[in-house]
Amino acid sequence: MRDYPDRMTPEQARTFRDDVLNIVSQIPRGRVTTYGHIAALAGWPSHSRMVGRTLRYTPGAELLPCHRVVNIAGRTAPGWSRQRPLLEEEGVTFKPNGHVDMERYLWEPA
Repeated sequence: MRDYPDRMTPEQARTFRDDVLNIVSQIPRGRVTTYGHIAALAGWPSHSRMVGRTLRYTPGAELLPCHRVVNIAGRTAPGWSRQRPLLEEEGVTFKPNGHVDMERYLWEPA
């Protein structure tokens, strides 16, 4: 296994998890953000995949607006057929290619 210089300690991983869940809870209705933006806001910009794992495997995360998190291109999560309808119910529209219009709906907190 490759040794990553930015590997998290268990305490850092807990803080990261808490930060991710807090950030996701703040995404406004009708807006989206990306895994990468969340990772950067949590202080670990190279850990966007860990954001996805955190949302998928943390008990209680399903109570948060996780459907508002997409990838940088505006693609929804593969295998989650409810994500697009949930976003559309909030007024988010999609381009002909099936991606969220990121110029219009991207939320980046100040």
